[in-house]
Amino acid sequence: MAKRTGRTHSAAFMAKVALAALSGEKTLAELAQQYEVHPNPITGWKRQLSDGAANVFDRKGSTEPAVDLKVLHARIGQLTLENDFLESAPTRVGLLGAKR
Repeated sequence: MAKRTGRTHSAAFMAKVALAALSGEKTLAELAQQYEVHPNPITGWKRQLSDGAANVFDRKGSTEPAVDLKVLHARIGQLTLENDFLESAPTRVGLLGAKR
């Protein structure tokens, strides 16, 4: 007999069900029947939503990736060297009059 794995739900679905559970308009059993999910995951999603609600308004926990300035400065230096090399390339080939 094969092992049965649980369904995976999208984040949007879990948020929708958790918000419905937090609203209190329907009981947990009614929500479980409506969304065809066992009540235990609904309880967990509801707890996760209420615990993580403060992070929505937290400016420190923004989703922007951290910028590594050392890497950016190294890349700028590399590009500057390449530009300098390419500007002087025509004179190295013997096209002295090709310089601007």
